[in-house]
Amino acid sequence: MKADPIGVLTGTHFFDGDHACCEGALAAGCRFAAGYPITPSTEIVERFAQRAPLVGGMFLQMEDELAASIAIQGAVWAGAKAFTVTSGPGFSLMMEHIGFAAMTETPCVIVNVQRGGPSTGLPTLPGQADMMQARWGSHGDYELIALAPSSPQECFDLTIHAFNLAEQYRVPVLVMMDECVGHMTEKVVIPPASEIEVAPRRYTRLPRGEYVPFHAGPDGVPEMVRAGEGYRIHVTGMTHDEQGFPAPTVEAQQKLVQRLVEKIRRNAEAIVRYEETGVEDAEVVVVAYGITARVARRAVELARQQGVRAGLLRPVVVWPFPENRIAELARRVRAFVVAEMNLGQIALEVERCSAGNAPTVLVPHGGGAVHHPEEILEVILAQARTEEVLR
Repeated sequence: MKADPIGVLTGTHFFDGDHACCEGALAAGCRFAAGYPITPSTEIVERFAQRAPLVGGMFLQMEDELAASIAIQGAVWAGAKAFTVTSGPGFSLMMEHIGFAAMTETPCVIVNVQRGGPSTGLPTLPGQADMMQARWGSHGDYELIALAPSSPQECFDLTIHAFNLAEQYRVPVLVMMDECVGHMTEKVVIPPASEIEVAPRRYTRLPRGEYVPFHAGPDGVPEMVRAGEGYRIHVTGMTHDEQGFPAPTVEAQQKLVQRLVEKIRRNAEAIVRYEETGVEDAEVVVVAYGITARVARRAVELARQQGVRAGLLRPVVVWPFPENRIAELARRVRAFVVAEMNLGQIALEVERCSAGNAPTVLVPHGGGAVHHPEEILEVILAQARTEEVLR
């Protein structure tokens, strides 16, 4: 085990998901974090507070989650890669500034280690009921990206990917962990820095007199500058023109918001990522993410042992949703079984995308513990019997 010159802790480790997430942020070039303590995410920034100063970084404990979620955006405009971490109640408080980051196209990462809710709920126990809030929690029309790791290794890998996506599309990117993944300890392999792909910030090369802060390139994404380097910039959460100045008109609103949405929607197929197990011949497909996908994989194995052709589709990127793949599968499978640690959120997306071609059956769980594989298996078998899928 050794530290790379830029701070990457190369080698094989036994980390929990929270610590792996911190190492992923450092490997991605993050050098600023702001946060407020909240279970079960605090371990991420506790480690960052220890590690970051060794590579020229900084952690600030703020007075609350509102302050943390705007402090990281100030750091970004000053030139840093930055993130914050939280859980349910703090995530709710950050919604205004997630919308601000979307409107101002501030690339940043927000990690939500989900716990049972609503309100204070179950501070030390898992949940997955923040998934729709992740997509729709702030007001207005906007698009963002959200990822759902299911292991400590993915907490490392997907945190890097989250920073890369944030820089590529200039959007806030959410890492939607859950308490189980955050606190489980497994082997995590960290490669040398030279083998880690890190996306640089999209800084302009235009001279000061030619730079227009919110003039988008062919992919719909503008270039950035660092505040204080002599470029004239104006950053506001109001509807603005390409110079960044407030422009409260119907025309400006249509032009700006349409671009904010389309830069993600047009690139959705490049952003979407999912993992499939046994789907190629499956007639019942289980959809699950995070820790629940690991439980669901066992249920699929048990179903196969009983002669039912079951498969698992695990969204790795949850937003944008893999709607084209779900629609494609819906035209040939008999049913979808959606297992999630809530009372029905992503199941609604599966039902929408299947467009009536295949029924969607939810296996709900209110949080606090994970499903038993047998609970998911029972629903798979019920669908197999109903649809005469048994061999």
